[in-house]
Amino acid sequence: MRTVKLFDTTLRDGEQSPGCSMHINEKIAVADALERLNVDVIEAGYPAASEGDFLAVKRIAERIRGAEITGLARCKKSDIDILWEALKGASNPRLHLFIATSPIHLAYKYKITPDAAIDTIAEAIEYARKYTSNIQFSFEDASRTPIDYLIKVAKLAVSAGATTINIPDTVGYSTPDEMADIVRTLLEKVDGLDQINLSVHCHNDLGLAVANSLSAIAAGATQVECALNGIGERAGNAALEEVIMALKTREKLYGVSTRANSKEIYKASTLLSSVIGLRIPANKPIIGANAFAHEAGIHQHGVMQARETYEIMNPADVGVTDNKILIGKHSGKHAFVQFLTDMGYAFSDDKINELFEKFKALADRKKNISRRDIEALLPHVARANVGVANKFSLETYEITSYKNSAFSEITLRLGDEIITEKESGDGPVDASFKAINNIVGKDFKLADFSIHSVTEGKDALGEAIVKLNLDDHIL
Repeated sequence: MRTVKLFDTTLRDGEQSPGCSMHINEKIAVADALERLNVDVIEAGYPAASEGDFLAVKRIAERIRGAEITGLARCKKSDIDILWEALKGASNPRLHLFIATSPIHLAYKYKITPDAAIDTIAEAIEYARKYTSNIQFSFEDASRTPIDYLIKVAKLAVSAGATTINIPDTVGYSTPDEMADIVRTLLEKVDGLDQINLSVHCHNDLGLAVANSLSAIAAGATQVECALNGIGERAGNAALEEVIMALKTREKLYGVSTRANSKEIYKASTLLSSVIGLRIPANKPIIGANAFAHEAGIHQHGVMQARETYEIMNPADVGVTDNKILIGKHSGKHAFVQFLTDMGYAFSDDKINELFEKFKALADRKKNISRRDIEALLPHVARANVGVANKFSLETYEITSYKNSAFSEITLRLGDEIITEKESGDGPVDASFKAINNIVGKDFKLADFSIHSVTEGKDALGEAIVKLNLDDHIL
């Protein structure tokens, strides 16, 4: 049984999607989660894009030892130099170069001829090889590139020394049969391609990213590029968790395996959701709240008799476990720690104490405590674990609202200083952010705001997602 490599691009392509930007400490936390998930390659960013991206890639390269670390670069010497400078501290760095090859990209984006693109490919790979022999080359918009030309450039890249050839379905235009045909044709026509990695990178514009990726694997691809929760440009990338579990659940059909530790999926996915503020839909495969829920009586009866009647996966295989003990306001710290352990979480003593205090406060208000209640407390701890300093903390707030006007009085603590501001606005949220802006001295604009319950019942916990715009950056 062959092993398919998992190339995760959550921190590069995923972060490029609107509203999914991460600061450096959040990127490190996600990289740590991906390492625990046991992916083979982590694409940490695009170092030439900004100083912040460069630093994030450098920090991740120096920190992660359980996966290859890569970043993206155009076929420019300056990009390649910057990428290597960011990656050189990695235990196994990979240079990832790309150029578009479809007629529409060559004509309108690059304004070059196909022959000029060929010269660029050979020169870029030759230059990159002075740093490392571990080179991936991607042909952007490969699925809309004429197959004869794709064969030609793939031959050139292989002969020039690329050790991974990547075939992106950049705009999500392809279908499973088409992706399989491209993979089979390249393996047949490009000498030496069967001796190195052949990768695919599928986008989800038509909802086919995972299907296209699986079809390519069945046809002989040895690497698949994915992102946690399927985030990425436009409609996103192939969802990492879906690819992992499809290959695990249908292992006999595909005849391949991965190195993934699937029990880390749920934790990694929920961490990413809390970091980027993008809620996981209830019906999301593998990790959604309803993925293992059954309401119809006939389904409930079947599952009670034999789980396999309506569940093709064991929830525990993705890190969703049923706790063996129940906890409430009379539970001690040992029971609480055991509850967290059963859920697969481990924290320092200081974080346990912090979380236990939050739990006790919750237990005083809420009669029944569930796993989801505890998970609702964890994003705060997850964010604290990535080293983000809280400069201001909320002390009190008071809101009054009548018809089309509202007033908000906000009190924040800054060290030993208590600061209070009162503002009016079109509504309570508008008034509150005006008051906060006055205190912190920044002109934040509210880009998006949502609030929803994360547990059930009248005493349910709520989660608020706030996205702010500061100097054209979404926070």
